[in-house]
Amino acid sequence: MQPKPRANGTTITEFILLGLVETPELWPLVFILFLLAYMTTVGGNLSILAAVLVEPKLHTPMYFFLGNLSVMDVGCISVTIPSMLVRLLVHKRTIPYADCLTQLFFFHLLVGVDCFLLTAMAYDRFLAICRPLTYSTRMNHTIQRILVATSWACAFSNALTHTVAISTLHFCGPNVINHFYCDLPQLFQLSCSSTQLNELLLFGVGFFMAGTPMALIFTSYMHVAAAVLRIRSAEGRKKAFSTCSSHLTVVAIFYGTGIFNYMRLGSTKLSDKDKAIGIFNTVINPMLNPLIYSLRNPDVQAALWRVLTGRRPAA
Repeated sequence: MQPKPRANGTTITEFILLGLVETPELWPLVFILFLLAYMTTVGGNLSILAAVLVEPKLHTPMYFFLGNLSVMDVGCISVTIPSMLVRLLVHKRTIPYADCLTQLFFFHLLVGVDCFLLTAMAYDRFLAICRPLTYSTRMNHTIQRILVATSWACAFSNALTHTVAISTLHFCGPNVINHFYCDLPQLFQLSCSSTQLNELLLFGVGFFMAGTPMALIFTSYMHVAAAVLRIRSAEGRKKAFSTCSSHLTVVAIFYGTGIFNYMRLGSTKLSDKDKAIGIFNTVINPMLNPLIYSLRNPDVQAALWRVLTGRRPAA
């Protein structure tokens, strides 16, 4: 997708990504830190995926969705960080217009799938705790595949909509992006044409992509909390809540950073805070997910031990 030339001004063909720091002396340090973060994130999420595949105890709907979430996290960090590392390595900060839009598309595609996978996981917990007698029929293999396919379809539509909409904007002057990857708020700031329609589109589609899943997650956990509180034994309540706490932690971090990033487009100047939020979205969240889901789950820990050592954990 190439920028369309206009008669009333030049059209830029590339952007300049300033990256995380503008001081060249700090680039080697940033390169090492983010290379380690990338390797840790990819290794952690692929370990979770391997654990889900090899451990029979984890062949359940919740871990089916978790395995898919791990794949999305690997994809999300791979869309942004490797290209940033290459630019640091070759001391080149430019990115072609088409590459910028491609990165934008895949980033929103993978993040959008994450939104709906987290919702599917909340629905799974609702059925498991509130509807245990019909759980196996309501969350069978066909339903699981339908939920994942629907997540991909909705995310694809969202990413394509924003990519096509941003391609209609005219970029004729400033081409410096104060960030380390291409995203909507930063591109809106550089447009020579009006972004009002694009911003309305972002809010409107964002309400469906984020507002609807958040409402469904909140409703699911309200029912879960009510059901758990009816459990008489303290041990039973503790076990039920522990199965949901990891998911709620991931949801809070994911939606908290996302809302801060995209629901404040009215600010006249984007600052280094946006880079910090970008690090959370692309690095911290994917890196924390394997830790959060395995920290309090002995089944996942045992499966990870089996994957890493090639033998079963000691009884």
